[in-house]
Amino acid sequence: LESRPLAERIQWPERIEKEERKIELLRLAEHEVKGRVLDELGTGLPGVSVVVKGTQRGISTDIDGQFSLSVPGENTVLVFSFVGYETREIIVGNRSSLEVTMNPDLKSLEELVVIGYGVVKKSDLTGSVSQVKAKELNAFPNANVLQSLSGRAPGVHIRQGSGAPGAGISVRIRGGNSIQGSNEPLYVIDGFPVNGNPTHLNNSDIESLEILKDASATAIYGSRGANGVVIITTKKGKKGRTHVDFETSYSSQKLIRKLDLMNAKEYAQFYNEQAVNDNIKPFFSQQDIDNLGEGFDWQDFVFQRAPIMTSALNVSGGNEKTLFSISGSVFGQQGIIKGSNYNRYSLQTNISHKASDKFTIDFTSTVSRVASERKDSGGGSRGGSMIAAAISAPPTLTPYNQDGSYTVLSTAYPFIATDIRNPINFINEQNSAIMANVLLANLGLSYKITPDLILKVAGGIENRDDRTDNYTTRKFFNSQGIANVGSSQFTSLLNENTLNYIRTFDDKHSLSAVAGMTLQDSRATSLNAGGTGFLSDIFESYNIGAAANQNIATSGYSRSVLVSFLGRVNYAYDNRYLVTASIRRDGSSVYSPGSKWGHFPSAALAWRVSNEDFLADNRVVSDLKLRTSWGITGNQGVTPYMTLNNLVADRTIFNDALANTFSPGTRLPGNLKWETTAQFDAGLDLGLFGNRLLLTADYYVKNTRDLLSVVSLPSSLGYTSTVMNVGKVQNKGIEFGADALILKRGDLVWDVNANISFNRNKVVSLYGGEDILRDNIGVIIVNDATGILREGRPIGQFWGYKEAGYDSNGFIVFKDVNEDGTITQADKTYIGDANPNFIYGLSSNLTYKGFEFNMFWQGSQGNDIFNASAITNTMDYGFGLNMPRSVFYNHWTPDSPDAQYPKISLRSPVRMSERFIEDGSYLRLKNISIGYNLASGLIRSKALRNLYVYVSGQNLLTFTGYSWWDPETNFRIDHNSYPVAKSVTAGVRIGF
Repeated sequence: LESRPLAERIQWPERIEKEERKIELLRLAEHEVKGRVLDELGTGLPGVSVVVKGTQRGISTDIDGQFSLSVPGENTVLVFSFVGYETREIIVGNRSSLEVTMNPDLKSLEELVVIGYGVVKKSDLTGSVSQVKAKELNAFPNANVLQSLSGRAPGVHIRQGSGAPGAGISVRIRGGNSIQGSNEPLYVIDGFPVNGNPTHLNNSDIESLEILKDASATAIYGSRGANGVVIITTKKGKKGRTHVDFETSYSSQKLIRKLDLMNAKEYAQFYNEQAVNDNIKPFFSQQDIDNLGEGFDWQDFVFQRAPIMTSALNVSGGNEKTLFSISGSVFGQQGIIKGSNYNRYSLQTNISHKASDKFTIDFTSTVSRVASERKDSGGGSRGGSMIAAAISAPPTLTPYNQDGSYTVLSTAYPFIATDIRNPINFINEQNSAIMANVLLANLGLSYKITPDLILKVAGGIENRDDRTDNYTTRKFFNSQGIANVGSSQFTSLLNENTLNYIRTFDDKHSLSAVAGMTLQDSRATSLNAGGTGFLSDIFESYNIGAAANQNIATSGYSRSVLVSFLGRVNYAYDNRYLVTASIRRDGSSVYSPGSKWGHFPSAALAWRVSNEDFLADNRVVSDLKLRTSWGITGNQGVTPYMTLNNLVADRTIFNDALANTFSPGTRLPGNLKWETTAQFDAGLDLGLFGNRLLLTADYYVKNTRDLLSVVSLPSSLGYTSTVMNVGKVQNKGIEFGADALILKRGDLVWDVNANISFNRNKVVSLYGGEDILRDNIGVIIVNDATGILREGRPIGQFWGYKEAGYDSNGFIVFKDVNEDGTITQADKTYIGDANPNFIYGLSSNLTYKGFEFNMFWQGSQGNDIFNASAITNTMDYGFGLNMPRSVFYNHWTPDSPDAQYPKISLRSPVRMSERFIEDGSYLRLKNISIGYNLASGLIRSKALRNLYVYVSGQNLLTFTGYSWWDPETNFRIDHNSYPVAKSVTAGVRIGF
């Protein structure tokens, strides 16, 4: 002020006083409004958005539905909004306290459901679509979101091939359709059709997951829709205050159950008895047996308690112009087998910016890094693999000798198998490390041509770089050092151009349509190198050149292009009569000339019966919709270049010199076309008693023609096989789902969700009507096919010998099915079916104020499992393998002629028989949790939206008759699979 003119300095105090008076008047004009938002039954409604109209000022209600907000004046209007409820606007006036009741939409029927290339209101769905929300997907920590899907949706069967950290998950939607091709659904993440399972996603980043099941829903994806489509939508920002959400959890895992194996004393007695039966001098003296006791427990040595640690941070928010959501997450799982683990680090971004009234830019991306060490060496026999060794190692021996060296099991006894390995070799001396970088990014530009017509142009990339390093050290039994490195890269470029039209005419006619053209270009490369014989283990697999013997390096390349034209029309009249029609034309580079293009149409009709006058005031039926659909979808069961005459590189000697050569392969190229699936679906959606009880039911029939299959050829042709379109397969079934609000009294709410599915499949026809034997198992004492494809029979039928008891010597007698006097392959018959009679899930959720208690049960009934592990470990006598205790106490003797197992003798015959078929039915308590929101009662803070703490348990109870570790960690054949774990989890979720 000293530098200002005198006149200005004199006026300055007066100006300051005026500004202070204005500020005080504004402060006095604002006042705090407190209130509570209630649902239709008078219960506090949490998470309701309360915003001052025309501003970004707002807050969300707490767990009891309460809020407190400063408003600028008496004319302020508060806007109350919540998904599934009608938005309300309230004029505050001079009130300081409000109580607002929200009126629900009918069962949230205006809720949007994501479908192919668009969204529709739930009330306008004509196809069969199941939706799983974020809360269910994130109910417990797991490496693959598909694990959370098990039992959540009718008609969806989740198969976990291994309990190893990061192991793959197999999904079947309404049964399998293909023999040669994949039966996995197509996964679409934020509009991008990706390659394989979405293993790079973190569960907490997912907003919802939709499963498209019938042809009306999947035909828009044409040649990739036959196995169903799983659409994953990641979290997006919302208008209003910026939200910060953090969650973390810690789990402790352990083996789901131990096999009841023989202890040391029983082991010695067992092999003494075998020696006597085979006229061999027993190895163990009675004094040796008396001194043995329980012995060493190899299961306790191999399996451990292991942690899972997860953390995720999400920042989201936005305004009228820009919405954003940015997430970072870490998932770390140690395996229950020592040395195995899976670690994933992810960054997910979702940004939408409205550049003008015409232009909108959307960008989504996920960047993940995966690091995993594998110890899931399965299969094998006589202790030749990691899992087999953990079961077979003699309890009379320990991992280490007195000098600290590894015990050599294969030379410990004269009768022991020469290929059995000490499990410590696999744990300490064999490494398999996988490193992968995954990028998925999609950029879209939308232009509003008219208020009803929008053009969207999108481009995206999926890129995955993998490197696998395998090394077996010189310390591994009989190893001089073995190294192998495999590297691969997969890149998919996508361009989509779509026009969307949405218009309502005369308040009764609703029309929405989409038309577009897409191009997806996929390329894959691979490189593999290895060697044996290392002077030192110091380099492991990082210096292949140090190997004394280097393998011939191999590399590969493949490319495929898919060009598509698509269109769909949805029409609704008076919200009663709904019609959907779509068509897609796909052209693929992998098929033969003249068969590269396929057409995939679909149509669906639905009738909202509850909107008719005769049901308008019905007190029981609150919602009723009948729907039916038909359509054709395809399956790309052909890999690139399968239709071409491929040359195979080799080397041969000419004139005492090594020369490079090319020669035709052994597979005759065929004229191949699409596998095509026609599906009919009829269903209903029913709401009763104000939609307190919601029911859905579907009946479907799927017929797949032009089934691709390998056909054997006479050797005189110079080719051993070819692939042809030769077969037909049918799946049909029924699905039921129920969602019931059992109890709602004040703050006490109990709701239950249940589903059950029945699917039956059969092979309708095969090439020349000839059977196809499949799934061969080789375990030294048995080497044979376990399954058969036969016309009129299910896919998944087990094939083997029937037993007819024991002869007078205690040996198994096999049935002479064809009664020709001898036991041959012709006597094999049906011995089991891997297909379940039905699968089901049941979820119960009980809430009271800030407390929440949830139970989720999941199961399968009537499916058989071929227990290949039991071939060696219950029937391979005389080679020193440990076995279940039941073999010792329940085998044939003259006094026990009807025992479970035959005479303990090397001469006992073993075949691929019904003995190894077990009932794989189970009921599992998949998850049980109890939690409390501290922010609802103990902690009060304007900045804190919620502070939820919980404790949960996974796989704590399993009811099954299956004798091995677990019936869920395999499908059809269990051959020394990595066991699943049960765990206890503690976690916290904080929202600011």
